[in-house]
Amino acid sequence: MTWKSYDLDQEAQRLVLKHRDKKGVIGQSHKMRTTVAFGLERFWGEQLRLLDKEPPKGEYWRDTWKSFAQIMLKAGIKLPQEDVSSKNTNKIQEVAAKLWELPLEDQRICLAVLTQFCDSLVWWTQRYKKSGADDD
Repeated sequence: MTWKSYDLDQEAQRLVLKHRDKKGVIGQSHKMRTTVAFGLERFWGEQLRLLDKEPPKGEYWRDTWKSFAQIMLKAGIKLPQEDVSSKNTNKIQEVAAKLWELPLEDQRICLAVLTQFCDSLVWWTQRYKKSGADDD
């Protein structure tokens, strides 16, 4: 595995700036970084929980996943990126299965890139959070 930047830092900055005016949203970057350790399917699935419960946070997770999927496409790895409703059990199972069925090497590459992507999100979050903001 060789390292390529794929403009991770630029894309992370774009996402943080896009979502920074929504109260409590960009602090999700820290949770994203932690969630990487649990795997692609769990990272992908977090948007479903949040879109129903806290839509602005869910949108940030969804946008992050879609950006990540585009980045991985440049690396030759196709990840699911269609919108899925938390009520559509069959589609959720289908997407999770696609992620679990990725070749092990592709999973490792994805997790390495996602880790770096989330590190960039955290860095930009720390730079762009508004003073006195309650970013959980």
